[in-house]
Amino acid sequence: MTITQDQATWFEQTFSAVVDNVEQAVIGKRAVVELVLTALASEGHVLLEDVPGTGKTSLARAVAQSIQGTSSRIQFTPDLLPGDVTGITVYDQRAGAFEFHAGPVFANVVLADEINRASPKTQSALLEVMEEGRVTIDGHTRDVGSPFLVVATQNPVEQAGTYRLPEAQLDRFMLKTSLGYPDHASTIRIIEGSGSPRRDVPPVVTLQALASLSALARDVYANAMVMDYVARLVAATRDAEQVRLGSSIRGAIALTRAAKTRAASEGRTYVVPDDVRALAEPVLAHRLILHPEAEFDGVTAEAVLAQVVLEVPPPSGHAG
Repeated sequence: MTITQDQATWFEQTFSAVVDNVEQAVIGKRAVVELVLTALASEGHVLLEDVPGTGKTSLARAVAQSIQGTSSRIQFTPDLLPGDVTGITVYDQRAGAFEFHAGPVFANVVLADEINRASPKTQSALLEVMEEGRVTIDGHTRDVGSPFLVVATQNPVEQAGTYRLPEAQLDRFMLKTSLGYPDHASTIRIIEGSGSPRRDVPPVVTLQALASLSALARDVYANAMVMDYVARLVAATRDAEQVRLGSSIRGAIALTRAAKTRAASEGRTYVVPDDVRALAEPVLAHRLILHPEAEFDGVTAEAVLAQVVLEVPPPSGHAG
């Protein structure tokens, strides 16, 4: 079933309203806000690689407030335990029974701050919940609810006392991006006070409306040429000479889902090659593992992906 033009128009208007609302808290970062909301509507998760003080917490809180959802923040540290993330079961002496105390992952938007500072064991505590939307503790499985978005951050500058995210966990993130500092004009607006970021923003959609966005995004049409283009891009990442391990099939699925959401956010009922091209780097680059020699020479996964996009020809003709 393909979405109708009326549904695509409603999607575009609703998506834009949420982006506008979040932008009140994160000034001058519309492209990044759109990426985060694309992941949310596509039922994916986001990795932000950023220095401190760029508004990551404000972004996560504003997204949660905009959709009338709950939010939580986990400050990852070396002594953080898996139970501090997922929750623990405690014996209640008065009731004479074990009682579950939910951890901070039981929220609609979870900010996992400096995730690479926690031990691999604690990092892996997020794996099941990011993939399945549930946690299993003492043999009991509990759903964390829907929608569920993890916005994880890592600091690219300070590497002392950090643990590199394992490839299996990196692959769980639909996309990776960076907020960065505001541009010159936005900085001046913030300094003057005329464009000061709002700490709290009003809700603009309900959780039910967001669920409708996700359902509609899944029904956006992607024809055989677009699917072939995605498959060729992913295959090319595996064949690049600087790459030791290319994108997984999960990357291809994520790119297709994100492209469908982008198409709907622009009021279209079908995916075009430009949707795929625009999202290829944020969706695929973090999944590439380069040869040590390439890293030593200063080659980045983003540069490799940009070259792949240039070399793989998009399909010609109309995608609708």
